[in-house]
Amino acid sequence: MYHSWELKLCATHSHPMELQTFRSISFAGHGRFWKHSISGRKCFSKNIKTLVSCSYSTEENDTLPSVKQLCNAKVIYAVAPALGHNKESHPESSARVPAIVTALEKMELTSKFRGSDILELQNFKLASADDIASVHAKAYVLGLEKAMDRASEQGLIVIDGSGPTYATATTFCESLVAAGAGLALVDSVVAASKNQLDPPMGFALIRPPGHHAIPNGPMGFCVFGNVAIAARHAQRIHGLKRVFIIDFDVHHGNGTNDAFLDDPDIFFLSTHQDGSYPGTGRIDEIGHGAGEGATLNLPLPGGSGDTAMRTVFDEVIVPCAQRFKPDIILVSAGYDGHVLDPLASLQFTTGTYYMLASNIKQLAKELCGGRCVFFLEGGYNLDSLSYSVADSFRAFLGEPSLAPGFDNPAILYEEPSTRVKQAIQRVKHIHSL
Repeated sequence: MYHSWELKLCATHSHPMELQTFRSISFAGHGRFWKHSISGRKCFSKNIKTLVSCSYSTEENDTLPSVKQLCNAKVIYAVAPALGHNKESHPESSARVPAIVTALEKMELTSKFRGSDILELQNFKLASADDIASVHAKAYVLGLEKAMDRASEQGLIVIDGSGPTYATATTFCESLVAAGAGLALVDSVVAASKNQLDPPMGFALIRPPGHHAIPNGPMGFCVFGNVAIAARHAQRIHGLKRVFIIDFDVHHGNGTNDAFLDDPDIFFLSTHQDGSYPGTGRIDEIGHGAGEGATLNLPLPGGSGDTAMRTVFDEVIVPCAQRFKPDIILVSAGYDGHVLDPLASLQFTTGTYYMLASNIKQLAKELCGGRCVFFLEGGYNLDSLSYSVADSFRAFLGEPSLAPGFDNPAILYEEPSTRVKQAIQRVKHIHSL
């Protein structure tokens, strides 16, 4: 299979600053080949509405899936690997999404092997300036675009002060691709839900990740808040007023948290490792103003694993969702809570992620007509990341988990069950669950 992206940036402002750019990056492996090219005139505009005009194309298919295709599918996914957004030896590297796709193909979890059950969305629009500005400050978006001039000259720059978030000359456009993939999946899942009771589960295999990006800037490897932008899109374009966001990344999704602190119609629920980056997400952070009570943070002690997460799902996530009565469920799917992941110390396994995917699918079916889209966030051990995403696909398909063939129980140790129970009881008390 061959994918090609061509992105051209331009503005209509009468005196733009211009930059000629061209970059081509290729990836090949296990029968799949990507060539990512960015070419043409790049313009900086003072007007957010004329900020950027991008065209996305594939050589295979220039049409979105038909309603029939959507209704036949059990899983629909989009791939946005951001191959040009890369830094040597950085955990959030361009190898992440290709590793997942390789695993999907190895495990025969693509349309090539599954026919109409699995559908890859191969053509989608990039997120627009208005889409991004629904969550992020216009000054940030304009400033980031302008920073691409410096990134082109230097090859790589840091864009969040002294933090870990970098940018290359392609970062701005590739971030629009990532956000656009999520929006297209929301559109597709909603379209399918209007024609059948069991629409496909969506999965945006995208990067850069998004849940740390705050309204005024990038943070924690994240550039634009992909899931937050999708939530506003679901409300604005599809009239889905009540959006339930589940974030099971090992790190607190502070950017998503901050975007909806005072919004009673978007419920943000984050489970994360206590004390981990960025140090936010305390149990008593519950939103404010009209949005008080629509934010739930549950920091779990280091060493928490499958047993803890099953209890959290049954005793916290399910009753919260049932009470909120969402119109759609969006998931910040971070796989860095895996016991093999190098950036944290939870003990989730591939089986944990299978359980979460299966249970969230069932929850969406019961509460919101099956409308649900997953968005890739963290996950930095390529083996555990790719196997766990693949097992999530198997959960979406209703097929047995293959986690026993990957997980190694011998490396697990006793979970801190008393501290987990205390955290759960405290959050249940605060939120009257």
